[in-house]
Amino acid sequence: MQTFHVIGLMSGTSLDGLDIAYCKFEVSEFEAPTYQIIYAKTIDYSEEFRSFLKNLENSNTNYFLKNDRYLGTIFGNYIVDFITEYKIAKIDFVASHGHTIFHQPNNGFTVQVGNGANIAAQCKLPVVCDFRSLDVALGGQGAPLVPLGDYLLFNSYSHCLNLGGIANISFQNSQNERIAFDICPCNIPLNFIIQKIGKNYDDNGILAAQGKVNFELFNKLNELEFYKKSAPKSLGKEWVDGYFMPLILNSNLDIKDLLSTFCEHIAYQISIQIKGENLQLFITGGGAFNGHLISRIKHYSKVNVIIPDEKIINFKEALIFAWLGVLRWQNKVNTLSSVTGATKNSVGGCIYWNS
Repeated sequence: MQTFHVIGLMSGTSLDGLDIAYCKFEVSEFEAPTYQIIYAKTIDYSEEFRSFLKNLENSNTNYFLKNDRYLGTIFGNYIVDFITEYKIAKIDFVASHGHTIFHQPNNGFTVQVGNGANIAAQCKLPVVCDFRSLDVALGGQGAPLVPLGDYLLFNSYSHCLNLGGIANISFQNSQNERIAFDICPCNIPLNFIIQKIGKNYDDNGILAAQGKVNFELFNKLNELEFYKKSAPKSLGKEWVDGYFMPLILNSNLDIKDLLSTFCEHIAYQISIQIKGENLQLFITGGGAFNGHLISRIKHYSKVNVIIPDEKIINFKEALIFAWLGVLRWQNKVNTLSSVTGATKNSVGGCIYWNS
């Protein structure tokens, strides 16, 4: 039995903040790994900081590279503060996903900012980072990566659904391979819509529940080309901005109707991907708190929905990237070609040592 104490970092496309989770894993050669989230917190991003991250994609090379490293230093400082706050003594390493700015696997690259070397220099700990690049170099999508964690840590559920900035799902197929892919945008557009009236999110989906579905927009969203593609497939912010958001921006609908229509779209697209009977759908991510969205998922999918405690809802991705870091540390496969479409499984991630 080996024990690892790891700090996992996740900054998602919904731009709500940086998730930090201090996790303990016990790993045996002959048994499934066990996990525990000991301490966790989300560091909320200010509106100014959200704007900074949103606009990085439009910056020049010098500014972009400088701020990739600047963000790494910020993340490193957050880790130091987190360790101090919780008086953490035992840490083997940090595993950081970074914040995705570009995701264009069809063009051969994906870029997550929050430079791992700067994190390591600041917090004086080894850092595992850049989990996606090797898979893209091997012809894969570089995403999603969470499904291997779903399989090893949450394998009592038939389907694992994450309702984050983008909704994605993972499950075992009939050949007992792990299959996973992005389904559709989720909190990125939902949060964009609600921010038009000065709110950060639609609490429990209350406003969406008060709106009416506009079936003209609903049908236009469902006709987007991405939904005709078969897995493996993944979505980036570039696609959302280029193809999805214009339909919302040009709709001229009331905010409540927009939210209602979009929740209907998410639930419908999820239902297309869930086939079978007596299925257990394990839901995490910020969308798990949206009661209206969950009710529409239940309406379309007719599955047994399981929503875990808030710590797992909020920090599952930070936990799983900590776990992917453990696999990288052990030089074991942490990226599945059955999920990403790469030519082979791989051991993804760079390690910066500063201990």
